[in-house]
Amino acid sequence: MNEVEMARQRKAAGTDRRHKGLSVFRLKVIGAVFMAFSVASTTLVPMLFGPLNADNMTGLTVAVICEIASWCAVPIYAWLLFDGWRHTRNVWRYWASLFILAVLCDVPYGKIVTGNWGTPYRGAQASSGGVSYWISNPVWGLVIALLVLIAIDWIAKHHTRAVRWLLTIAVIVAGVLWNLIMHVGVSQRVMYTGALTLAFVLVFYFLNARENTMMFTAGLLGAVMCITPAVGVAFLHYRNGELGYRHSWTKWVFYALYPVMLLIGALL
Repeated sequence: MNEVEMARQRKAAGTDRRHKGLSVFRLKVIGAVFMAFSVASTTLVPMLFGPLNADNMTGLTVAVICEIASWCAVPIYAWLLFDGWRHTRNVWRYWASLFILAVLCDVPYGKIVTGNWGTPYRGAQASSGGVSYWISNPVWGLVIALLVLIAIDWIAKHHTRAVRWLLTIAVIVAGVLWNLIMHVGVSQRVMYTGALTLAFVLVFYFLNARENTMMFTAGLLGAVMCITPAVGVAFLHYRNGELGYRHSWTKWVFYALYPVMLLIGALL
């Protein structure tokens, strides 16, 4: 399937939607802006408002607001992952691209979160209450979610209904556990970004044929998880199914955006 055919499929899928809306390009821009808030909360905010401690309530408030706003990006990137999975020409190349991206992001992410340069493949070691644990950047949530999608799709094609559901549940549980064990994108000890990303991807996968039910379920999930992810779902409601790229290389720019943000934040 070439790029022209992919664009044609997306256009056909979006014929029942408004011509004016959010293309994949625009959704990626919105997601990147929200992700920038997360990086700014621990890098730019302390520079502008001073150290984030109990004596600096202004700085703490601004940092928390930025971090909470960044959670709007979770359902957007979950949808982009699901949409990319169903349109990609080579799912394993897609997965490998995300894996490499996650590895590259771990080093600056570790510096931002812990003050120490992280080690690739394992994440950055953090300390909380004297207990050390490994924390991994949010891209690992996309890596795990895509692997779960690949496994579920393979199971659906090769097993009967009863066996299929048992194996599917086992794969989903494994995906959740990996996110929890790796502390993927854990934020403020409240938001488990990796596990939430997987949850949104599964909602989009199983309910994609029923648009209203899918959006309602995703919105409810986002509302339960600290409200702001539901705002991200609201943006998805206005997607139009178009790619929106003017150049074929544009998608690679978005791959580079997050590690560049992290690197700038780490250097700051």
